[in-house]
Amino acid sequence: MPKPVLIFQPPTVLQTPEVDYGNHRSAFPALQNKRYFNYGGQGPLPWGSLGAIAKAYTQLQEIGPFSSAANGWGQTIAQQLRIQMAGEFSVHPDTITLTENVSVGCNIALWGLPWQAGDHILLTDCEHPGIVAVIQELQRRFDLRVSTVALLPLLNSGDPVQAILKGLQNNTRLVVLSHVLWNTGHVLPLREIVQGCQKAESGRYPVRLLVDAAQSVGSQALNLQDLGVDFYAFTGHKWWCGPEGVGGLYVRPGVRDELQPTFAAWRGIVEDESGTPTGWKDNGQRYEVATSAYPLYAGLLESLRVHQAWGSASQRYERLRSLGQSLWQQLQTIPGITCLQDLPPTTGIVSFQVADRDPQDLVQYLEAQQILVRKIRNPACVRACTHYLTTEEEVAQLVAAVQSFVGIPG
Repeated sequence: MPKPVLIFQPPTVLQTPEVDYGNHRSAFPALQNKRYFNYGGQGPLPWGSLGAIAKAYTQLQEIGPFSSAANGWGQTIAQQLRIQMAGEFSVHPDTITLTENVSVGCNIALWGLPWQAGDHILLTDCEHPGIVAVIQELQRRFDLRVSTVALLPLLNSGDPVQAILKGLQNNTRLVVLSHVLWNTGHVLPLREIVQGCQKAESGRYPVRLLVDAAQSVGSQALNLQDLGVDFYAFTGHKWWCGPEGVGGLYVRPGVRDELQPTFAAWRGIVEDESGTPTGWKDNGQRYEVATSAYPLYAGLLESLRVHQAWGSASQRYERLRSLGQSLWQQLQTIPGITCLQDLPPTTGIVSFQVADRDPQDLVQYLEAQQILVRKIRNPACVRACTHYLTTEEEVAQLVAAVQSFVGIPG
């Protein structure tokens, strides 16, 4: 029986008139010799960011890498990055902690809460294994109770909000979930989940929410004050196309006093005149530790500047979403291909399965043609990510290659 073709017309792909799109893409060397669909794993660095990193390292050596001037330079560029990140989220810079990646941000929140034996953590079956492993260790060390909400069966036709709220217990201290699911690309209705958790605060503790924002930051237009989330851990090396090793954690001001530093050093402490620690800084810096590769901050700042030169966060989101929907629509017409989302995606993540084939076979087949996607293990599928930097031609080339793989002539 032939596969039904779903009727869907994606919106016109947006492009800002102020910046020539071809010239803008030429700023990314990795995009010149391949069709890149792995933004959810790591974004390509623009030339300007590579140059900014090299220039910053050179500048530090010229200043003197350990000097009053170098220390002031490091503090200045760190604060510039906090301000830039906060602007992307419509929050105050004091709420931002600079980290290395999403995992570090999640660890700060997970280890910093005052756990008591018997406390409950609720997570979903769509969380990254790295985060699941931390929760397993917390459970072992502190005798916690952990349960998992089965979201995968509900994503297309169920109610994930009610499933999460139903999983709350009288002793639930923390809910851990992803804003955009890394494996399927579904977007969870975060505001509704936050509001539901707040209304459920009739148990032993207020219910706090930790969000893995690996796939939402840089792909969505975000207002964290509006969402009301407690902890939001993100990275700069994926959709923001920054260097590896720079990320952040947003901590809502109202919950900062509940979250104590687990690792500590000079960046997070307050000292008296004799250099004796007297407490923690009253902002996001309290969770920062010590010396970092500050020139990488310059690289991420430049990546953000490059993106903003093309258009606003909303404009970038609308383009990557429309390209993701175009890819989803075209994949629907290929026999043997099943997309994990039944409706057009609202992100750039399009995950799909190939009937009777290991997803890795398709990944390798495409990579031999310089088309880069990745395999996800649970559920077993291929994940392709469209960015605002993606072109309609690249989408068509990916679709044609998938057709060839399943034996359909071009």
